[in-house]
Amino acid sequence: MSIWAILSGIEGNLIAYEAVLADIKRQTPKVTDLFILGDVINANPASGKVIERIQQPRSGELVAQVCKGWWEEQLLMLHGYVQPIEPNPLMEKYGAATAKQLWDSIPKETVEWISNLDFGFMELDCLLTHGSSINVLEELTPQSSPLQLFDRVMRTQANRLFCGRSGQTFRYHIKDGSVSSTVITLDGIQPSQSEEASERYIIGVGNVGRNPNVSTYTLYSPNTDKLQFKTVRYGSGKGFN
Repeated sequence: MSIWAILSGIEGNLIAYEAVLADIKRQTPKVTDLFILGDVINANPASGKVIERIQQPRSGELVAQVCKGWWEEQLLMLHGYVQPIEPNPLMEKYGAATAKQLWDSIPKETVEWISNLDFGFMELDCLLTHGSSINVLEELTPQSSPLQLFDRVMRTQANRLFCGRSGQTFRYHIKDGSVSSTVITLDGIQPSQSEEASERYIIGVGNVGRNPNVSTYTLYSPNTDKLQFKTVRYGSGKGFN
C-alpha cells in the first residue's frame, strides 16, 4: 500500500526538516513516497545545506521528489531563468536587502539544479504543486473564492489538488458544481460549454520551516483516500501528534 508524505516550505530550516524526516521514519504503515512542494529555500544561508540534504538522502531514506515554490521562482527571476514580473514580488514584499541575501545564499550550481525542478507532479488522480494549477505564486486557502477554487481543480482534471503556498493544513471539499463558458467570435456567439465536477478536494499540506519549533506536513494514502495532518514539535517542548 502506498503512503505519501507531502511537505512544503522548509524555507532553509534544516533542523525542522530533520525533525520531520525523523517523524516520517516512525510512521506505521511505512511511508513509501516523499514529495516536497516547493519553498525548500529562502533568503537564508542554510538553504544550501537543506538542498544538499535533499540531494544526498541517507541510507534507508526516501529520495524526495521536489517541485518549484515561491522562493525558488524568485531566485530564478533574479538569475534570469524565468520572465520577471513587475512589480517584482520579492522586492515588493521583502525589499532589496532580502533579494541580495537570497542571491548570496544560493551557489550558482544550485541555481541550475533549481531551474530543472518540475512545476508539480500528476500522480494517479492527484496534482501536487506549490501554488495552484496555474502558477507557483498563487495562494489557495479555504477563504479563497469558491469559483477560483473550483476553476483551479477543474483545470487539472484531478480529483485531489495538493498545494503548499499558504502554509496551512486544510481540506476543502467541492461536493458538486458546474461552470458554463461562452465564446464570442466575429461569427457571433458560439454554443456554450458546461463542465461539471463532484467530489473534488483541495488540500493544504502545511509548512515545515516557517514557524519556530513547530512543523506541519501531510500523510496521504491514494489506495484508501485516508488523509492525516501531522504536527511535529522540535527543540524545547518537542513532541509529535
